[in-house]
Amino acid sequence: MQGAETMVMRRVDLRSDTVTKPTEAMRAAMASADVEDDVLGSDPTAHRFESEMARVMGKEAALFVPSGTMGNLISVLVHCEVRGSEVILGDNSHIHVYENGGISTIGGVHPRTVKNKSDGTMDLDQIEAAIRHPEGALYYPTTRLICLENTHANCGGRCISSEYTDRVGQIAKKHGLKLHIDGARIFNASIALGVPVHRLVEVADSVSVCMSKGLGAPVGSVIVGSREFITKAKRLRKTLGGGMRQVGVLCAAAYVALRDNVGKLEDDHKKAKMFADGLRQIKELTVDTSSVETNMVFFDIVESSLITPERLCQVLEEHGVLAMPASSTSVRFVVHYQISESDIHYALACVQQAVQELSTDGIAK
Repeated sequence: MQGAETMVMRRVDLRSDTVTKPTEAMRAAMASADVEDDVLGSDPTAHRFESEMARVMGKEAALFVPSGTMGNLISVLVHCEVRGSEVILGDNSHIHVYENGGISTIGGVHPRTVKNKSDGTMDLDQIEAAIRHPEGALYYPTTRLICLENTHANCGGRCISSEYTDRVGQIAKKHGLKLHIDGARIFNASIALGVPVHRLVEVADSVSVCMSKGLGAPVGSVIVGSREFITKAKRLRKTLGGGMRQVGVLCAAAYVALRDNVGKLEDDHKKAKMFADGLRQIKELTVDTSSVETNMVFFDIVESSLITPERLCQVLEEHGVLAMPASSTSVRFVVHYQISESDIHYALACVQQAVQELSTDGIAK
């Protein structure tokens, strides 16, 4: 492989699929968007986009929100209106790990975690065992909600099947609970599994979908559910400061992302697998290529190595390749539609060069 030092310096940002820049089509749509005051309920571009998202997701209604964190928070609070409610969710889920504990600090909702398996699922028996018995209501929080995440980011972008989701939905229905899906990258799962997105969320009472991750919009997420759910969600969005006026400017870009970029996700997945195959050939690194199902690649540094993820990412940045440590022994790369095959080859050369430098020149820490 050609050495990174002999290659033309470029910038390849693999920290996340949230780093994409708006396309010309998005910018044009934003500039020409027909807008009104959405808080007053009259922005036509927002209405058109929300209606289309509801249709695609197979739900009655949809609501545009500024971020996925707000979308998940609103959804949990709608389902857990009584303070002291409890939600069952994965111990490695985005809601539990990366959203500032908002369901607790803002909503008074108690998280009850079940261990995530390596494929992002939770054991069905453990989910059911985590449900509080009504006879213990004097002592325990009241279980009202189960949350799933699809794809599961911390488990490497793994896809959750419709069959598994259906089983969880059956458990929820049996016990009178609601089911929310954090579907930040649900379209990645749909493409990878070859299953329509509405089928993946059929049994869910609510779903949050991020438009600014794999789909590449500059801002925003959407939550979908019943009309009653969305009516309550709209009120909470206002409470949390998420009501925006001429929001059609943002919805216009999100609409273009939905129209133009879903079809590009398959290529992202292929490039991620290509990346994983290349990383597997580099000494001192290990990667489970079978776990690369969508656009994320996690690799581990072998135990005997002196290389740390932080130092490796620092050296990569010197070559223009941006990545994020995932743990004390692993690094995460995320592919998106603005990353070319040439970028993948360049990044692989840089990783190989960085590993060689850190292994031989005594600067590993």
